[in-house]
Amino acid sequence: MSQADTGDAVDTAGKADTAGTADTTADTARTAGETSNARTASPLWTFGLFRSELTITFRRWRTLALLGVLAAVPVLIGVAVKIETGDGGSAGDGGGGPAFITQITNNGLFLVFAALAATLPVFLPMTVGVVAGDSVAGEANSGTLRYLLVAPAGRTRLLLAKFVAACAFCLAATLVVAVSALAVGALLFPLGDVTTISGTQISFGEGLLRALLIAVVVAASLVGFVALGLFVSTVTGSGVAAMATTVGLLITVQILGAIPQLHAIHPYLFPHYWQSFTDLLREPVYWDEVVKNLGLQGLYAAVFGSAAWARFTAKDVTA
Repeated sequence: MSQADTGDAVDTAGKADTAGTADTTADTARTAGETSNARTASPLWTFGLFRSELTITFRRWRTLALLGVLAAVPVLIGVAVKIETGDGGSAGDGGGGPAFITQITNNGLFLVFAALAATLPVFLPMTVGVVAGDSVAGEANSGTLRYLLVAPAGRTRLLLAKFVAACAFCLAATLVVAVSALAVGALLFPLGDVTTISGTQISFGEGLLRALLIAVVVAASLVGFVALGLFVSTVTGSGVAAMATTVGLLITVQILGAIPQLHAIHPYLFPHYWQSFTDLLREPVYWDEVVKNLGLQGLYAAVFGSAAWARFTAKDVTA
């Protein structure tokens, strides 16, 4: 074989090897892309993302401390009522204190309603504001948000997972207050049939079901505020700033709701119908205010949830 023929053979073999390597690389990339797409679309992957967010949320010491503070509120109310009525007096004689405070001595189940009424204006939303405000900004501040986005989760799915985790915290926080109040009420006061706001009596079992329904409604009342906090969290990269801004907005709205001259805007403020859960203790149940409350929370969730999505999907994440 001539030298020219040998060179041609070598060139042909080299081209074949190069083509084979390129095909192999393309196949590998295609396979990786298909695997990534399949993983992205997999319901199990989505469930795993939600579970991861829930685990992160409830494993933080700050979250556990907030839940501990909420659990202590019914204890303080119950002990205070027990001390006040120890000499035969009646709780709330001065007309102060949360709603249902005067009925606690007759039925410990009312401590659940009193504790929810006491924590809903300030304590519950403040704890929710801390969790929602820190959801995205806290990740950006710690430098983990960029690594979360490297995974095939997608920004929309990640934001939805954080929203669901914050809503789950709302329900958990509300149930912590309710369960703590029920335990303290059963320990310090008698239990029995429940006298409704309408003056009729329902059984203790039905009263427990009403208490559970009230806890769910109270948790749902905070969904709009969760969306607001999530939006604030996407605007800033500082977790502390996001939490402070969210809580500051809560206080501002509460002040606006307390000014009589601004009564025209009161029905549009997210806390306006928060106390509507008391209508669930009527016989029959009065649903009008409850439905208005849930509708308003849904509107806030849609508006600020969309704003958070628009901001987060277009945000340049550098940390």
